[in-house]
Amino acid sequence: MPPQLWNLGRTFRKWVTLSAAPPSYFRGFTLIALKENREGDKEEDHAGTFQIIDEEETQFMSNCPVAVTESTPRRRTRIQVFWIAPPAGTGCVILKASIVQKRIIYFQDEGSLTKKLCEQDSTFDGVTDKPILDCCACGTAKYRLTFYGNWSEKTHPKDYPRRANHWSAIIGGSHSKNYVLWEYGGYASEGVKQVAELGSPVKMEEEIRQQSDEVLTVIKAKAQWPAWQPLNVRAAPSAEFSVDRTRHLMSFLTMMGPSPDWNVGLSAEDLCTKECGWVQKVVQDLIPWDAGTDSGVTYESPNKPTIPQEKIRPLTSLDHPQSPFYDPEGGSITQVARVVIERIARKGEQCNIVPDNVDDIVADLAPEEKDEDDTPETCIYSNWSPWSACSSSTCDKGKRMRQRMLKAQLDLSVPCPDTQDFQPCMGPGCSDEDGSTCTMSEWITWSPCSISCGAGMRSRERYVKQFPEDGSVCTLPTEETEKCTVNEECSPSSCLTTEWGEWDECSATCGMGMKKRHRMVKMSPADGSMCKAETSQAEKCMMPECHTIPCLLSLWSEWSDCSVTCGKGMRTRQRMLKSLAELGDCNEELEQVEKCMLPECPIDCELTEWSQWSECNKSCGKGHMIRTRMIQMEPQFGGAPCPETVQRKKCRIRKCLRNPSLQNLRWREARESRRSEQLREESDGDQFPGCRMRPWTAWSECTKLCGGGIQERYMTVKKRFKSSQFTSCKDKKEIRACNVHPC
Repeated sequence: MPPQLWNLGRTFRKWVTLSAAPPSYFRGFTLIALKENREGDKEEDHAGTFQIIDEEETQFMSNCPVAVTESTPRRRTRIQVFWIAPPAGTGCVILKASIVQKRIIYFQDEGSLTKKLCEQDSTFDGVTDKPILDCCACGTAKYRLTFYGNWSEKTHPKDYPRRANHWSAIIGGSHSKNYVLWEYGGYASEGVKQVAELGSPVKMEEEIRQQSDEVLTVIKAKAQWPAWQPLNVRAAPSAEFSVDRTRHLMSFLTMMGPSPDWNVGLSAEDLCTKECGWVQKVVQDLIPWDAGTDSGVTYESPNKPTIPQEKIRPLTSLDHPQSPFYDPEGGSITQVARVVIERIARKGEQCNIVPDNVDDIVADLAPEEKDEDDTPETCIYSNWSPWSACSSSTCDKGKRMRQRMLKAQLDLSVPCPDTQDFQPCMGPGCSDEDGSTCTMSEWITWSPCSISCGAGMRSRERYVKQFPEDGSVCTLPTEETEKCTVNEECSPSSCLTTEWGEWDECSATCGMGMKKRHRMVKMSPADGSMCKAETSQAEKCMMPECHTIPCLLSLWSEWSDCSVTCGKGMRTRQRMLKSLAELGDCNEELEQVEKCMLPECPIDCELTEWSQWSECNKSCGKGHMIRTRMIQMEPQFGGAPCPETVQRKKCRIRKCLRNPSLQNLRWREARESRRSEQLREESDGDQFPGCRMRPWTAWSECTKLCGGGIQERYMTVKKRFKSSQFTSCKDKKEIRACNVHPC
């Protein structure tokens, strides 16, 4: 039961996990937290409080509310709750769990179901107190690390970086307990920082190689762009490494990019068992952790150095609302990767007390023979490449590989078989059918050179794994020696170097490539001069011939959303180049752009400016004036409607006289005035200073039948006198209100 990140000096809410490694499981459980040396009979014996996360899985016990138990009894392999630490001064706390498995209740006061935590643990601020025991295993063991990235837009959709997502190159090593690559509660070294922030393993590898006495193997694997692809498109990256009695731990890390300083990895994973043997297999789901060097909270946050630097800690779902892993209910983060560490060989005499359940000294890699090719007709492949060389140069069983490329998949509903094929094989001169052949182990690593300066000898050994079935003597050598040179000449200007490390993997997966090996300077020249010994070597390496096509492309992605929300826009789709760039140039387009049309954008109503106010509609007493404006564009596609087009306001010229005789006089004068005006209109035209005008036109029709409209009439210039200098000689226009009654 690995508790994570609690600190009794401060009030923290952190995960407590109870898990069983498959195929094991448990049906029920009880979880309590007690003060040290307390039995739990009294309420004050309990320390801290638990918080339920998943009510379908966990609940508080009805007869003991401070304890957590299962909601329903069923098979399960993992549960999680939050535990809130008690205040400072509480002292040590004991976390205890009991489990029910096949009607048997297990309760341990020692071991993995009980955990003791004390306040001084706060100095580690999150380090899981997991003591590393001395290893008692004999010989060496060889392992293969395989990394399966599960970080994709499907599993982690929030703010997923579509274009730049990747895993950086894996870097790590097998080492002793005297060296720590990284750990929760510790501070990131410069090498860890460069991996976490830049994805660069160079500094980290330099730091590892400087610890040559504590490190047995440097673990390296290539970066993955993009972060996730199906396994039938891209194989999971892997690396092989060895462990021995003193260097039985392994650690590694890789950056999830882009990110501020987030990584995944393992720290000090112990591959030695208590029974003095070597672990058969480790499968671990990984969640991201923060290196404590950058304070960004999203994948693509700008650089924001953390000053002062903070300690390494796992990310949680409650870190920040903007975090892509944020969950207001505090649920667990969905794992972003899985690592599988599997033992593939053992070397030297083994001394484990309890034999392994599976004898993997000789692993049978032969697949089932197929009588006929079951490739669907809808899958178009290239021809098979020639078989590669056997992975074993001895009589140890190995494997060889051939490959073909998927050119086209005519029916997406019919899956296409693998593009790689494997066969068991043995080294030259070895045969399974030959009864007189003995099976040998792989060579154990070369011994140190016999002298520390100059030319000497070194040796390596192997052992007989299976004697000939016919009883004959095995004549293959079990030991070989060769000359070695630590320093070509021993003088005050000479420097002491380590032995050459193993060759790195070939840089190419097929065809011609390069491989390198390295060594470190253990002691600089005594006279203070620069060490002239080379620390790295490179040579060519040949892999199986490349049988592929340079333009192996993925299917087109779905079209993106239209670039606009209405009207005409653009949309894009992409595909990826699946074949390696070094196989040749590919001129096929990787992105397409096309036009897209969405519903028309709304068009609002458009109006002219307001006209001048009309004359008052009454010659005396109270009346009104109006002004109007015209609609230039009717609203379309849901645009804003048109506002009012007529406004009116009150007007009052003068009071109307009440004397009837005087009123009649006014009416007669007005009638005569209108008659004279009409006579002028009917005449040849009116005389104005400097010009003669044509008569007024008739009033136009009213613009509205009701609610207030306008009428217009015009007077145009008929003749301008040559001596005219008056600006008033121009066309004239009059307007008046009409149909002012309500509609």
